[in-house]
Amino acid sequence: MSPQLTEDKLFSGRLSCAQHADGYRFSVDAVLLAHFPRPRPGDRMLDLGAGCGVVSLIASYRQPQLTITALELQPQLAGLISRNIERNHLQDRISLVQGDLRQISDLVPPESFDWVVCNPPYGKLAAGRVNPVDEQAVCRHEIASDLSDIIRAISFSLKNRGRAALIYPASRAAVLLAGLKAAALEPKRLQVIHSYPGGEGKLVLVEAMKNGGVELLILPPFFIYDQAAGQYSAAMARLYEPYYP
Repeated sequence: MSPQLTEDKLFSGRLSCAQHADGYRFSVDAVLLAHFPRPRPGDRMLDLGAGCGVVSLIASYRQPQLTITALELQPQLAGLISRNIERNHLQDRISLVQGDLRQISDLVPPESFDWVVCNPPYGKLAAGRVNPVDEQAVCRHEIASDLSDIIRAISFSLKNRGRAALIYPASRAAVLLAGLKAAALEPKRLQVIHSYPGGEGKLVLVEAMKNGGVELLILPPFFIYDQAAGQYSAAMARLYEPYYP
């Protein structure tokens, strides 16, 4: 039996994103990540561990001149990406590669992308409660790949002076920054994501440049909600508004 799907709309219906009703479902993390990079027209982007493809969809919607490759390990999620590409008529902008990022050299040419975006699994395999749904477990826990695997794949894929954008728990930000620097992926921009003003930082968005200099720009904090148990902040709401280039 095929998994049950939901059809979720973004940007006042301009994008449609099919997801498994009981499997991995994208969250606000993916929306934040999709808006963080600053690609130039004609750039090539790799969406590493693409899930249902929502980051690729949003990036393509906002930057029609991007060429995007969505790489996903799990066959059922790869099937969703293919469906979402077709339903949004993005076949000329987004291509799908199904495979294991740990074998990245077999999947994409070396140093062939201007940007890599990634929402890595947040949970250490031996820590916390692992989600019982296999699809979610692989996406959210370091089962199929860990942070070092992801950083190696990013380094292999990026052109010299190319850039990567990642979103990661603020509590593990030091691990992320150290891993990037060790791979000559120099952090260039960092933004802390808070649930609401006065709350502690929950996530970090990081942009790193391959073989870049050591200057790091700390951006103003970003608040998802206007207050505890409140509505989306104005900044967060804008990320869901239709985009008019």
